[in-house]
Amino acid sequence: MQNFFDFTGKVVLVTGGSSGIGRATAEFFGRCGASVAVSYLKNQAGAEAAVSNIWSNGSGLSANGGGAGVAVGVATECAIAIQADVINTDEIRDMVMEVEGRLGPVDILVNNAGSLVERLKTMELTEERWDEVMNLNARSAFFCAQQIIPKMLEKGSGVIVNVTSIAGRNGGAPGSIHYSSAKAALLTMTKGLAKEYASQGIRVNAVSPGVIDTPYHETFTTPETMQNLRNSIPMGREGRPDEVASVIAFLASDAASYLCGETIEINGGLLMD
Repeated sequence: MQNFFDFTGKVVLVTGGSSGIGRATAEFFGRCGASVAVSYLKNQAGAEAAVSNIWSNGSGLSANGGGAGVAVGVATECAIAIQADVINTDEIRDMVMEVEGRLGPVDILVNNAGSLVERLKTMELTEERWDEVMNLNARSAFFCAQQIIPKMLEKGSGVIVNVTSIAGRNGGAPGSIHYSSAKAALLTMTKGLAKEYASQGIRVNAVSPGVIDTPYHETFTTPETMQNLRNSIPMGREGRPDEVASVIAFLASDAASYLCGETIEINGGLLMD
């Protein structure tokens, strides 16, 4: 039987991969044999820890499928950490060039970078903060995809998985309209990219996590609110980052070969469609 979670020879780029869902995703792909690039903005320690775990638990060295400057079958690094501000298109370009030079062309892009930054009600929300959150959560995903897609087109294959949020479907908690609007844009962007590139071998899908046990809630959600959220979830608990990572890996695998433009809700039954 085919092992759909064997990503040996694949190069994966995870943005915002230093903690939470991003880190769990990077480490999951590493355990499945992929060569993984973990991008981060400030949390260098988290990114380097993820890379160390991949080296320890993954394949150690990965023989990739070749690419610009990388010969077929040549052992390369199996995981690297790259600092990049994905709001900045120049830094996105440099990040992708470094990944291609050290690991090979990207086969799987996971657009995970994003943050609420801070909770602000409508009358408190400044133009600068609105732009920052929209840029970090939505603009970054588009321009990362734009930078990656040309090499995917050359190969005739590739996968992009965007990490949106239940907030993009239900408007989010009070003080998060900027974040929920950005995540809704990402959901729509997923469909637009999928329609444009499906016929050229590139599949674009998304995951929409609900309440997941990550540093996000440690920062932005009070313990009382967190307990109220748990009480509203049919499964009675928050999700784990690895439970999101496994669905991202499914979408990147051939098991999802006919899924295109889809967003999978991962929320323990909190929101059902």
